[in-house]
Amino acid sequence: MIVCGLLAARATIRAGAAAATANEAAGRTAAAPASRSADLAVLTATVARVDQENAALRTRMSRMESLVRACSWTVDGLYRWARNPVGDPPAPHRLVQEYNDTGS
Repeated sequence: MIVCGLLAARATIRAGAAAATANEAAGRTAAAPASRSADLAVLTATVARVDQENAALRTRMSRMESLVRACSWTVDGLYRWARNPVGDPPAPHRLVQEYNDTGS
């Protein structure tokens, strides 16, 4: 009788542990979609922010390329004038003049 009681108690403890493990796994499974949804929201927000930053950087880069090109044209004109200084030196390119006036 005592042996039967011990075996029943052991089985009950094991069944309780198995049920707890199953409940824990079910809880993780139920929480997974919410967690993935939160991860997706963070990822979407990050992608939108990076897209905005990239657009701003592309705009600045395009502006800098135009300014460098204008500086090159201005220096070329001054170089040609210095080699044959007839008349007044050439006026700087419009973008160079704008940069000289505003600093941006």
